[in-house]
Formats: sequence, structure tokens, C-alpha cells
Amino acid sequence: MPFWGLQKQLGIDVDSWLVRQSMPQPHGQAAICHAFEREWVECGHGLGQTRARRECQLEYEDFMECMKRTKLAKRLRIILEQRDRMIKQGKYTPPDYHMDKEEPRP
Repeated sequence: MPFWGLQKQLGIDVDSWLVRQSMPQPHGQAAICHAFEREWVECGHGLGQTRARRECQLEYEDFMECMKRTKLAKRLRIILEQRDRMIKQGKYTPPDYHMDKEEPRP
């Protein structure tokens, strides 16, 4: 325990900034990935670190996907590459509003 509570005196809580889910949320609503984090913690509770890593892998992957969106970004990149490939082959023509061509306004 620190001798001088600087965080309390300044009114900040650095520890809650380190974990996104524990931060106070506006309007008192739960954080976006709170449910995934809770499932992961409940799964691993009481199992021990080694066994929890093996048995709670799916919950951990779901939580990390919610936090980082890596699978979503990879899928989006694949879709955009496919679209560009089809445009080069002439099989797809994007709509005008996707090509920054707006309709004339009155």
C-alpha cells in the first residue's frame, strides 16, 4: 500500500484505465465486451491458470475478437480484395454513390 495516495488526492484511477471493461460507462450501461469478459472470467474461475487456458480458449477468443476485431478486419480485407479483383475483370461495376459521384441536388 503506498504511503501517499496520489491517485486519490488527484481524483484519478489509473488502474481502471488499464482494463477497458472496468471503466465507468456513460449512463451506467455495461461496456461493449463486458458479457464476453464475464463469460471468460466465470469459465476460468477456480480452475487454475493451466487448466483454464485449455478449457476456456473459446471464451477467451470471443473476448479478444470483441476487443480487437481482428477476424472482422481480416474478413473485410478479403471482401475488398475480391471487389477490386472483380472490378479489374469487368464483372462488377460499383454504384455511382460508391465512387464519390453524387446525384445533382436541386
